[in-house]
Order: sequence, then structure tokens, then C-alpha cells
Amino acid sequence: MNVYDFDNTIFHGDSTRRFIFFEFKNHPKTLLYVPRIIFASIKFYVFHIGTKTGFKERMYTFLKACDAENDVKRFWKKNLVRVKPFYLVQHRDEDLIISASPEFLLKPLEDKLKITVIASRVYPADGKTEGDNCYHEEKVRRFRELYPDAKIDDFYSDSYSDEPLARLAD
Repeated sequence: MNVYDFDNTIFHGDSTRRFIFFEFKNHPKTLLYVPRIIFASIKFYVFHIGTKTGFKERMYTFLKACDAENDVKRFWKKNLVRVKPFYLVQHRDEDLIISASPEFLLKPLEDKLKITVIASRVYPADGKTEGDNCYHEEKVRRFRELYPDAKIDDFYSDSYSDEPLARLAD
């Protein structure tokens, strides 16, 4: 099995950031949440207060002002072309994408790309999360939860934060 990080690895850019701006453009009411997002970002990234999961849950509150489940379909119609060509060439049906991006955002790719997705469990209606953000050691935990004895042939990522998962790969 090949395992891939998603954002900036097989997708040009950050899918979550692109989706947030997609929602800002299509649902002006979401812009009312910008001060909250800025405050949460400063609190977490500047003052190192709180957890990444807590930060993201605050950030995702803008989802209350849109219809994320339906918007995701429109988002991928426009953004599927951002999947990098190298991935399309080497794709295998047993490929696994494991990402900190929201699961509701990446799940539609399972059918479109014939892959399996493990991602952060975020409720698209209100931005609440279930469990920890799928990041760092949490990626290993979630991988082993779904594939207790699986062997990773090759692992691809653009981030040192994926080192715990990379150590599982041949």
C-alpha cells in the first residue's frame, strides 16, 4: 500500500484554505467569522495557547453560515484539476490519503480518485470535531485503527510533521 499526505503533496496548495476562501466568496455571511478565525490563529500560533484541534474547531465555526456538504461538490468540480499529475500516473487502487484536512472535504475523492481517505473528523454543519486533529502521531493512531497490521510500501509527504507515519514505511 502507498500512503500519501494530501495538501501540498498530491494536491497543489492547501485544500482546506482553498475551501475556506471558496466559502467566503460564495457565502458572504461567512466573513462575519473572520475576526474569530484571526483571534484563534493569534492565540494558537503566536501565544501557543490551546491545542491544534481546539484552534481548528474555532476556525471551522464559519461552517454554520453555509451549506458545506453541498458546497464540497461544487468545490471539487473546480479544484480536482489541482491534483498533481505525478499522482495520477502512479495511482494504485489501494492508495490511502491521510490528512489533517476535514474528512467531509476529502471523502468525495474516494469515488473520484478510487482511494481511501483518513482525515480529521469535522462536522460540516457546525465545525465541531470528533476526536483529535489528524496530525502527527494521530495519523499513526488512525492508520493503525483502520489497518492494524498493514505494511506501508511507500509514503509521500511534504511535511516533517508526518515523520511518525513515515517511520512505518519501507
